[in-house]
Amino acid sequence: MKFLTSAKSYSLYSMLFLMMVAFSIDAFAASLVRKIEISGSERIEQSTIASYMDLKVGDKIDDNATDNALKSLFATGLFADVKVSSANGVVSVSVVENPVINLIEFEGNAAIKDAELLSEISLRKRQVFTRAKVRSDVARLYQIYRRQGRFSGSIQPKIIRLDQNRVNLVFEIHEGDITKIKSIRFVGNRNYDDGKLRNVISSKESAWYRFISNSDRYDPDRLSYDQELLKDFYLSQGYADFQILSAISELSNDKSDFYLTFTVAEGSRYKVSGSKINSSIRNFDSNVLDSSIVIRNNKWYDSEDVKNSVQKMTDQLGDLQYAFVDVRPDIIKDRESKTLSVVFTIKETPRVFVERVNVNGNIRTLDKVIRREMEIVEADPFNRSKLAKSEQNIRNLDFFENVDVQVSQGSAPDKTVVDINLQEKSTGELSIGAGFSSSDGPLADLRIRERNLLGKGQDLLLSTTIAGEKSEFNLAFTEPYFLGRDILAGGDVFHITRDLQDESSFDQKRSGGGLRMGYPLSDNWRQTLRYKIERNEITDVSSDASRFVIDQAGTRTTSAVSQRLFYDTRDSSQLTTSGTTYWLDTELAGLGGNAKYLSAKTGASHYYPLAERWILNVLAETGAIQSYADADVEINERYFLGGHSLRGFERSGVGPRDAVTKDSLGGNFFYRATAEMSFPLGLPKELGIKGHAFTDAGSLWDIDEVGAGLLEENSIRASAGVGLSWKSPFGPIRLDFAIPYIKEDFDEEEHFRFDFGTRF
Repeated sequence: MKFLTSAKSYSLYSMLFLMMVAFSIDAFAASLVRKIEISGSERIEQSTIASYMDLKVGDKIDDNATDNALKSLFATGLFADVKVSSANGVVSVSVVENPVINLIEFEGNAAIKDAELLSEISLRKRQVFTRAKVRSDVARLYQIYRRQGRFSGSIQPKIIRLDQNRVNLVFEIHEGDITKIKSIRFVGNRNYDDGKLRNVISSKESAWYRFISNSDRYDPDRLSYDQELLKDFYLSQGYADFQILSAISELSNDKSDFYLTFTVAEGSRYKVSGSKINSSIRNFDSNVLDSSIVIRNNKWYDSEDVKNSVQKMTDQLGDLQYAFVDVRPDIIKDRESKTLSVVFTIKETPRVFVERVNVNGNIRTLDKVIRREMEIVEADPFNRSKLAKSEQNIRNLDFFENVDVQVSQGSAPDKTVVDINLQEKSTGELSIGAGFSSSDGPLADLRIRERNLLGKGQDLLLSTTIAGEKSEFNLAFTEPYFLGRDILAGGDVFHITRDLQDESSFDQKRSGGGLRMGYPLSDNWRQTLRYKIERNEITDVSSDASRFVIDQAGTRTTSAVSQRLFYDTRDSSQLTTSGTTYWLDTELAGLGGNAKYLSAKTGASHYYPLAERWILNVLAETGAIQSYADADVEINERYFLGGHSLRGFERSGVGPRDAVTKDSLGGNFFYRATAEMSFPLGLPKELGIKGHAFTDAGSLWDIDEVGAGLLEENSIRASAGVGLSWKSPFGPIRLDFAIPYIKEDFDEEEHFRFDFGTRF
């Protein structure tokens, strides 16, 4: 009995064990993915949807797995809704696809065109529509409008649903008026009034004359820049503890005006008690850098002097081959005595050589055009001044939007790599100009120019000018690096006609061409050599013209060589504030042709900055022309004086003249001088309006012909006057009023001169 009972128990246990194993197998099978069912897809293949999921057949399935699959599908941005569920190893995925954008339109925009707005947003036609991208694009559009100063506008995205799960996206825009800066206030300023500080910053209060600029529009980036300008100003005036506590912009309730408030803590003003250099460079005498320190003891502290000193030291050390030198200024203040000292700490660095020069970003311009502007090349000792000059040389080409020269460590501590990163810009020009000159009357011109022909740096120019009293055609070609050397070579073809009936009772035609070559003598000196051949016609001589003019009617051929020696130290050729120019021009005619003369002209001009925006320019020039081989200097070869060259007198209004016809005959000798002060008129600088006060003096005399009826005096003539210039959005405008105070009775006066020109 006991044996039978034991056998029955054993059978029962076996059955229970088998049932448990079977249940475990079924449970394990249920926890694995046997099948994935996808529904709701229209454009997207089910296999593609399955590939986006972090789940596949045979994977273990639980809540985390289905949650991850859900997140993966949403992350694609393709679906508006996703549901994932599982039962008995079957994963069911239900999707609702996001629509596709059929069209994007903007309505209500006038200040900014559709193309510009479209380029700023991320959504495009045929892309999948998502609300997140729409919100991002709306935020971007608000940012674009606020940069224009439009803070009162509104942007509403509208969705128009179409068939086949497509939508049209329309941005309804109300641009609103420009929100300008109504008031700029300063709190905490004790030593400088609000008016002075308003001139320091770039943001301006709104005014009627600021229609040509946007400085009176609120811009958050400009507000940050203004804080830097304020800080730089106070630090340059000795306020080493200066702080900006806050810079707040407040928008009015009607969103029509902004109010800016700067709260500052000026702190104490410090004088410089001393400066010194601490150098860790071994075997280096830091005393050689003393000349680089522009800080002066017992003067008010100026942060610009510190920056300039650091730059000069860095450049000087760079010239000594210390390429990666680190010069750090430390300011040590004595608050009781209100003085400070500056300690320049120089960290040790090895001398280096240039291992490699890389030119990047030049797609059109040939490498050699850039490399020939470099003052240093591979294997040269590193020289920071030469590197800076190289960068400026490349900028002066004017072929590139951006020039960025970076220096990095080479393959060894004593080697450096120079990277020249460039961004090219268009070098072709097509321009139409229009203007008015009291000398030439109404004028128009057309210029076609390519300054970087075929990427070789060559210059090709075709220009024509048509004016009331002048027309001109010119074709010029220039090779700036002839024969692989720093030699400028070029040629010109020209045709010029001038109506000189009012001055001298004849018309003039000049046709010809020439060759030229220029080369540098040093950093500031340049030599140019020229040859020209020209056919000159004196035509349409009035029947009642001077006999001195009638005798010279006809055609004359000139074959001449000339040279120009030019010296230039100006800080800018366009907006000069300091520097000197000197020139010496000579010309010899007689290598064939009818004209036989020798001429020379020399002069100098110097700019003195007397105060901020107060510039004194002093100019003097003289010239002479002399014939030889029994020839005479003809009227088309002589000098003329007046107009621009001697204000207060008409063009050709000074010098030898026929007593009866009053025709101007020109002269063989002249001199002139000018002193002009340019000064601000108290108007905002951004208007570009300047005042001028000047005095001109000069004389013109001597012609080869003699006889009765010739008026000629070599006495000095002089005038004084005032002027107004405006760098307007339409082009430069200049108005001068001058009165002669030393003159001859036969001189022709002109009190007003007006010049206007523009190019578009």
